[in-house]
Amino acid sequence: MARIAGVNIPQNKLVRIGLTYIYGIGEKYSGDICKSLSIPSTKRVNELTDDEILKIREFIDKNFTVEGDLRRETSFSIKRLIDLACYRGSRHKKKLPVRGQRTRCNARTRKGKAIAIAGKKLTPLKK
Repeated sequence: MARIAGVNIPQNKLVRIGLTYIYGIGEKYSGDICKSLSIPSTKRVNELTDDEILKIREFIDKNFTVEGDLRRETSFSIKRLIDLACYRGSRHKKKLPVRGQRTRCNARTRKGKAIAIAGKKLTPLKK
């Protein structure tokens, strides 16, 4: 089992797809890694030699901020915004969309499941 940056990479995946399981490496960067280390795009993780796995591990450690360090960095930057009490920080604090999206309808992912308003009934129309 290939373990890179503290993540177990699935054995039966292509190398460029398997590398995306690491937090901080997407499809573009995984393709760049494979290209710079001259790993063919058709190679699977279980076909990698120990030497190739070591090369990938060293390349990622040298050139990328991934996993725990990246998560820590993003959480610190969010905490900094909250401490500054700026608008973006207040939006993070209230768990609302930060980048100007509307909240009247939508924003359910950020706000959570909709809560029914108790006792609110429509008044019947008078004729």
